Amino acid sequence: MGTTISLLLPQECAERGCQIVRALFDEWEQTLSRFLPESELSQLNQRPGEAVPVSDLLYRVLATALEAAQATKGVYDPALLDQLVRLGYDRTFDTLPEFQFEAIIPGEPGGRWRGIKVDPVRHSVTLPVGIKLDFGGIAKGMAVDAALKALRQEGVDTALVNAGGDLAVLGSPSGMAYWLVAVPGREQFWTVPLRRGAIATSGIARRHWWQGSTLRHHLLDPRTGLPAASDLWSVTVATDRCEQAEVAAKVAFILGSRAGAGFLRAHSIGGLLVHRDGSWETVEPWTAQFMQEIEHDKKGNKSI
Repeated sequence: MGTTISLLLPQECAERGCQIVRALFDEWEQTLSRFLPESELSQLNQRPGEAVPVSDLLYRVLATALEAAQATKGVYDPALLDQLVRLGYDRTFDTLPEFQFEAIIPGEPGGRWRGIKVDPVRHSVTLPVGIKLDFGGIAKGMAVDAALKALRQEGVDTALVNAGGDLAVLGSPSGMAYWLVAVPGREQFWTVPLRRGAIATSGIARRHWWQGSTLRHHLLDPRTGLPAASDLWSVTVATDRCEQAEVAAKVAFILGSRAGAGFLRAHSIGGLLVHRDGSWETVEPWTAQFMQEIEHDKKGNKSI
């Protein structure tokens, strides 16, 4: 998944908990990675126009991704892999060269996810010719949620699972009412209390590269097929599930500050929107939950 998975667990169940989470993320990686030619997702992408039987895991992630695409009116689009590859994101980011001297190819809008056919009885998927799937952050968010569920089923009642800054929690640390989570801004971090649920951030701090003389990033706008021309640097949201937080943060970023804030308000999702110039704004209910800590940091004081 191109990221580091970190855990916070009680000492008495740390070893077993790590084994559970590592095995789960290994399974999801082997099934869903577009960078592994042997993965089930890569094999599906090579068979357009065919009804391909798929595993329960792949089917579940695809069904969730299609629901997210429908709910966001296509601003989240799981079928933009070809566009990403044409823009130069054709390998894992750790091996992606900073400069790529290639011809600049015009963007191709998305939306063809609507032509994907799924059979819930046979658990088969038919991809239209000319598209390939890349689930992106939603799979990472779902894996975080699944990891917490697996830990809970093993009797673990306190845990934090963090996949590159997209995290969810179970219970609370001993002697504390909440988890303390660092949330990034353009030039500083804020510390916020997370009592339950999940936090996810989408932004352009890390995943960007040059294609010729054009700076690219990985958050594509399906309306253009090009990196989103957003006035935002990052969006962080808090929701009940990491899957939901991942999609909401990405969609709000793509839409930009005004429409993105409106999207979050319409879905009653609290968020922190950081602008490219470093200024920021909050969307309730984030304000009610987190504003004291943000105000402390804004004044240069240590937050609680």
